[in-house]
Amino acid sequence: MAMDITIHYAFLPHTDADAALAFYRDTLGFEVRGDVGYNGMRWLTVGPPGQPDTSIVLHPPAVEPGITEDERRTILELIAKGSYAALTLATDDLDGLFDRLQATGADVVQEPTDQPYGVRDCAFRDPTGNLLRINQRG
Repeated sequence: MAMDITIHYAFLPHTDADAALAFYRDTLGFEVRGDVGYNGMRWLTVGPPGQPDTSIVLHPPAVEPGITEDERRTILELIAKGSYAALTLATDDLDGLFDRLQATGADVVQEPTDQPYGVRDCAFRDPTGNLLRINQRG
């Protein structure tokens, strides 16, 4: 029996809520769906316009109960290296989006490239260091 299942939330850490908000809202054009503060920390929920059921939750890193200080330090080191979290997005205009992101000073990892496995994509890091790959749709 087939299941009716969708991806509702993806989670990425942020180390600066204001920088994350500016990047995802102002640079990528995502809608802000939530901005919640608790104990001096902020959780931001953003998503693409016209897709209300798909969101990214930008959260403070390493705040889960039971995480030791050593584990927290390791997680923050991985985030700083850009090896902790990644997300792949898709667009109809890869080159146009790349130009827009590059013009804002976003951290370019890879310019638009035709990959040998059949995908045309580029890659950036968000202000926290999360890797964002962006595929050309179609």
